Amino acid sequence: MTDTKTWARVKSPWVLHFNSGACNGCDIEIVALLTPKYDVERFGIKLEPSPRHADVLLVTGAVTHQCAERLKRVYDQMPQPKFVVAIGACACSGGVFEGNYSVVGGVDKVVPVSAYIPGCPPRPEAIIDGVVKLLSAINPPKQKKQAGAPKAEPAPIVEEVKQNAQ
Repeated sequence: MTDTKTWARVKSPWVLHFNSGACNGCDIEIVALLTPKYDVERFGIKLEPSPRHADVLLVTGAVTHQCAERLKRVYDQMPQPKFVVAIGACACSGGVFEGNYSVVGGVDKVVPVSAYIPGCPPRPEAIIDGVVKLLSAINPPKQKKQAGAPKAEPAPIVEEVKQNAQ
């Protein structure tokens, strides 16, 4: 059953976008992913408005003190397993706002981050690449069998147990 769930999450991840106080540069790049030019739906990625149905949380912007609790609440509402992607320099480390009185820092100061996509703002191709790499890390590709290679037979475990018992 877990193989089926993993397959469904990898083949059709639902993402939730959370802006934690960004300048909207990264947000525009995320919206560009939904246009026909980039068409992330070909990878099965669907933008979901509810955290209760989302598999991946895309976070942009430096996390402020005001928004840190909201980000944690949204993260807690997501079902397990959940993944967080920090998009842009501000989400990765706080960016140019690091050290500001109202900024906590990067997303990893509040919730665990699965993937970082740096840039100010990162290009849509970089965001797609980061999400696809995250999905391939969740479900690594299986080894392909070589044509013409002899099939390995499973070891006779039952016979070994009987021999050791005697």
